[in-house]
Amino acid sequence: MDATTETLATTPAAQGGRSRWLALYTLCAGMLMIVLDVTVVNVALPAIQDDLGFTSSSLAWVVNGYLIAFGGLLLLAGRLGDLLGRRNVFVGGLTVFTIASVLCGLSQSQEVLVIARFVQGVGGALTSAVILGMIVTLFPEPREQAKAIGVYAFVASAGGSIGLLAGGVLTQAINWHWIFFVNLPIGALTAVLAIRLIEKDKGLGMGRGTDVPGAVLITAALMVGVFTIVKPAAELGWTAPRTLVLGLVTVVLLAGFIVREATAANPLVPLRIFRSRKLTGANLIQALAASGMFGIFFLGSLYLQRVLGYDALEIGLAFLPTTVVMGLLSVRYSDKLVMRFGPRRPLIAGLVLIVVGLALFTQAPVGGNYIVHVLPVLVLLGLGAGICFPALMGLSMADVKPEDAGLASGLIGTTAQVGAALGLAVLATLAATRTAGLDAAGKAPLQALTSGYHLSFAIAAAIVTAAVVIACTLMRPAKQPIETTTEEDLALEAA
Repeated sequence: MDATTETLATTPAAQGGRSRWLALYTLCAGMLMIVLDVTVVNVALPAIQDDLGFTSSSLAWVVNGYLIAFGGLLLLAGRLGDLLGRRNVFVGGLTVFTIASVLCGLSQSQEVLVIARFVQGVGGALTSAVILGMIVTLFPEPREQAKAIGVYAFVASAGGSIGLLAGGVLTQAINWHWIFFVNLPIGALTAVLAIRLIEKDKGLGMGRGTDVPGAVLITAALMVGVFTIVKPAAELGWTAPRTLVLGLVTVVLLAGFIVREATAANPLVPLRIFRSRKLTGANLIQALAASGMFGIFFLGSLYLQRVLGYDALEIGLAFLPTTVVMGLLSVRYSDKLVMRFGPRRPLIAGLVLIVVGLALFTQAPVGGNYIVHVLPVLVLLGLGAGICFPALMGLSMADVKPEDAGLASGLIGTTAQVGAALGLAVLATLAATRTAGLDAAGKAPLQALTSGYHLSFAIAAAIVTAAVVIACTLMRPAKQPIETTTEEDLALEAA
């Protein structure tokens, strides 16, 4: 191990197991706060609109301002963690996010809230981008790493549904300002614990990997790309001139970034990282799975609200089974499945369960019953996510060198964010188009609305099916001679 790698690998591992697990819970608390913020705001949007006088179109910027900054900066933030020290970036991100949350809560005008939400997105990207890289460094032993990644995957995946419940409770019990104010004590405590429990890493230094043009190109490409998805594509359509022009700008910026990284002496994102079949395949699967899952949580919430008549709190409670099942599997059983069968088989099995759940949701009728038509779907989604996402996180970091851990962590977050934004825009647009067509044909409003959701559920199932195909082909284990017969080595070989 060289000096740089040794510096990056310095963790509380030497202090004993207890401090490492406390450090993990601290990192997950930071991640939970970031994930919660995405959905907790969605529930409060009607109250925010009434209080600050947003129009329907301008209200979208309360969400989009956060998403554009968050999705655009994840990859850069992950690399900054490698260069400046992952703990420094994590704590700095928490500080920015917490201060911005207070400003959001104090907002008395539309402009202040949207700007504060953008700054929140910056802090969220800095905080979340480095967490997975810190976890794999904290837990180098395969069995413990699988368990730790299971805990992280549960928080990252289930936090959104917890946010629906938290948003409903806070908005109805107090007011919308408190969905932001609660971040102050959580953020401050998490930052203090991170400084105490996580040993400071020096990073590579800005002399290694400094690439300002590359950073500008990739950040601009991701921000323009996310903006194109959540704004003109979702509102004007995918073939609208504005959408096509911005899409072309995104492609040109990405092409420029690739050329820059291939020729730069110290690239921001070394292209060699994509030679790893596991990392490349895991990111493709993550983008597809996020497209299907995130879009369905959003559209499923609309089905419960507009078709079945649920209020915000009832929607949050309705999604609790997904969270409970996902948490039980992620925290208690996912690591055992990975060590017993290797990550590939649980990944495929979990994705298949998600496909079955999405396909089943296409049968939910206008007069649907929660126990019969919704609960089985949510349980299947929880089972699938709880099995596949911990395995996917492990695969995404399996072949990554310690000095690239922050970059790989930011990359898997970026594909999830872009995939989720793309999936939501596509599925919501298709559902709205289908509903509008049936309305014009004289269908009953609720029937037209439900049919639109059914189409999106079916397409989401097809998207996740594509992820299954990639897992079965691209993630196929290489044929290598088995030198040992221990359970852990067999599991690693199966990966």
